[in-house]
Amino acid sequence: MINKIIKTEEDYNKVLSRIDVLIDAKPNTLEGDELELLVTLIELYEDRKYPIDMPDPIEAIKFRMEQLSLSQQSLVPFIGSKSKVSEVLNKKRPLSLSMMRSLHKGLGIPAEILLKEQGNDFPKEIPGIEWTSFPIHEMVNLGWISSNKSIKGNEEEIIRGYIQEAGGMNSFSELLFRTSKTPLKEYRTDKYALMAWCLRVMELSKKHPLEKKYKPGSVNLSDLSKFSYFKDGPLIAKEYLEKHGIQFFVIPHLKKTFLDGAAMILDKKKPVIALTLRYDRIDNFWFCLLHELAHLIKHLQADKTNIMIDELETHKSITANKDAKEKEADKISKNALIPEEYWEKVNLDAKSLAKEVLFLSDQHRFSRNLISEHKMKPPFLRI
Repeated sequence: MINKIIKTEEDYNKVLSRIDVLIDAKPNTLEGDELELLVTLIELYEDRKYPIDMPDPIEAIKFRMEQLSLSQQSLVPFIGSKSKVSEVLNKKRPLSLSMMRSLHKGLGIPAEILLKEQGNDFPKEIPGIEWTSFPIHEMVNLGWISSNKSIKGNEEEIIRGYIQEAGGMNSFSELLFRTSKTPLKEYRTDKYALMAWCLRVMELSKKHPLEKKYKPGSVNLSDLSKFSYFKDGPLIAKEYLEKHGIQFFVIPHLKKTFLDGAAMILDKKKPVIALTLRYDRIDNFWFCLLHELAHLIKHLQADKTNIMIDELETHKSITANKDAKEKEADKISKNALIPEEYWEKVNLDAKSLAKEVLFLSDQHRFSRNLISEHKMKPPFLRI
């Protein structure tokens, strides 16, 4: 009795011969059970060795058009325009995901045929997301995205692909949609530009993992601020943070954004600090860096929040109503740079204020650049 998986053509022929012998066997007998088993083994082998190709999506559309007596004009609501319909049917334009969804809903063509993937279905839609609103052209120009597809009509596929590169839809949703207080609602920044920027942070975090794991309490902001005294202080600060298990990136802001920086906790409890250097000044760099680190140390860990995003200019303009956490982060970063006790020694009304502050800076090894508008040129740390 043959009772093993068919692996070779020789085995296949032996089973066929045995089936010929058992073909008249009655059900519910030993021979009938053997026949049933052998037929199943034959089907498994044939399905694996001679798979049936999925129907061509365009031929499936044409077949459905014929069934329903539809003209090309009838496909405009599903594909977009007469010219697009013509290009799709002549295989000069690929079907986009949005077209496939419309054809599936409107004409009942199975998703697996349109996707050419047996047993597959469309990815779940995300309520409230307009894929065409992502700044894809700008992302391509910055080198964040490379795509051999035309952007128009393929926005969802392109962004979904980028989300996958950045860690997957679950990580993306966890970061921006499942927080107790979503950062997407509170800022002047365009929410799609914000999501794109966060995706870039996630992508870089995934591509540049650190061996060192972060230990809460291991970073001293006062010690870190002392690096501001040195010309290459920003680079030293980056090295210091990475040695303590904190990823640090400088990523340019996108149009329609007012972002200065963010503190995040990504997959596997990885802390990340990202700045934009929207204002390309050394004093802005140090204040923003310490502000985000204050969030990481005081707020993300304590509140189990996974992201805090800052538009510091906005916070300054509404100081009276500023969030308590922002006030605390401001105070921590200012005191880390120049403690309040030293400012008491300075006559703030003096005509020689600049000289007094510079003297204070030299005396206590604070960077002179902290009280100037010194540029970050050449552009340190930019990615």
